Amino acid sequence: MVRSIIISVLSCFAIGAILFIFVSSSKGNEKPSLVAQNIESDKNVNTFEQLSVPDNSDSFLLQTSVVADPVYTSDMIASYTQDELQNISVYEKCNEAVVNINTQIMAVNWFLEPVPQEGGSGSGSIIDKRGYVVTNVHVISDAYKIYISLSDGTQYEGRVVGTDSASDIAVLKFDPPKDVELKTISFGDSDNLKVGQKLIAIGNPFGFERTMTTGIVSGLGRPIQSSTGTIIRNMIQTDTAINPGNSGGPLLDTKGRMVGINTMIYSTSGSSAGIGFAVPVNTARRVVSDLIQYGKVRRGVIDAEYVQLTSSISNYARLPISSGLLVSQVEKKSNAEKGGLKGGTEAVRYGSSRNSRIIYLGGDVITAIDGIKVSSLADYYSILESKRPGDIIEVTVYRDGKYQNLSITLSEDF
Repeated sequence: MVRSIIISVLSCFAIGAILFIFVSSSKGNEKPSLVAQNIESDKNVNTFEQLSVPDNSDSFLLQTSVVADPVYTSDMIASYTQDELQNISVYEKCNEAVVNINTQIMAVNWFLEPVPQEGGSGSGSIIDKRGYVVTNVHVISDAYKIYISLSDGTQYEGRVVGTDSASDIAVLKFDPPKDVELKTISFGDSDNLKVGQKLIAIGNPFGFERTMTTGIVSGLGRPIQSSTGTIIRNMIQTDTAINPGNSGGPLLDTKGRMVGINTMIYSTSGSSAGIGFAVPVNTARRVVSDLIQYGKVRRGVIDAEYVQLTSSISNYARLPISSGLLVSQVEKKSNAEKGGLKGGTEAVRYGSSRNSRIIYLGGDVITAIDGIKVSSLADYYSILESKRPGDIIEVTVYRDGKYQNLSITLSEDF
């Protein structure tokens, strides 16, 4: 009997040892969490983000909130792939900072009386705890009233701080109650984006609030012409699904940082066809800072009127070059005139009969700015997009059969 007891005791010890080894091994093989742990103490910490401004003027300080990444249990980690956890993390971190924007416009009824009616709708991102929201200009176009709806269903009336049609960026402001802690989305860095990098969009397509889609960077540096004819420079192209209602919403990296502002799609049907475009966030940094400080963007320009060269214009004007910007007129006593830029003297009518205009031949042809080739108006706008009034640029022109370099001080774009 004693022998049986000893055997039983030894068996229990053996089983316990085996279980201990198995559990230890299982813990060692657990998948690591994708998100940072032990960061509860960082929640609701007030921070200030310095918006970069190229000149020496005082920049606006964004008051943002630090939002902790979600902390997942081992059961959740076992239930989802790393890619899924990444998507979930970005959505939970950022969705409350995405707003729905609806507008009212003023129309005229049968009796020629002004009546308000429903306008457009879109998305926006809260970038400051005091109620600053960034969106697209076309989202609030012709708005009589602007309503900003938060994730909890509360709605506030917004007002326009400033707009910039050149980048299709607008800044709105609403006034939350003092006891409301707004979630914000921080700016990332669009200059470091790579083709193939994963992107995430959150918006309100077709009225479905806070919808998330994923994709990649399909292309960079795209000059795109908007429906109003404005050329928007250095756009991010993505296959992330962007539909009507997504406009103005954030395009995010996998850390939940805004790298772009969703702006438009290329589609023949009006819905996403895998070709969407977003304004890079580094452009938004400059634009938002200026809009909040000055109500407009202080952008440098050359005081002249241009015509993009075509083969027909070159042949008619007997020019040996067929690309560049023909300087039609230079503003009198402007920085461009002081820098030596010359306009044309021979007036001709150019264009179709319905859309013709007078241009002047015989002036300089701009072929490069700061050593960067200029073949079109899109090139010109792209090069000067980040320039400030007072900046001095080197302009290469073709004049009288040879190339010359001129130093021209940029003026402010009014």
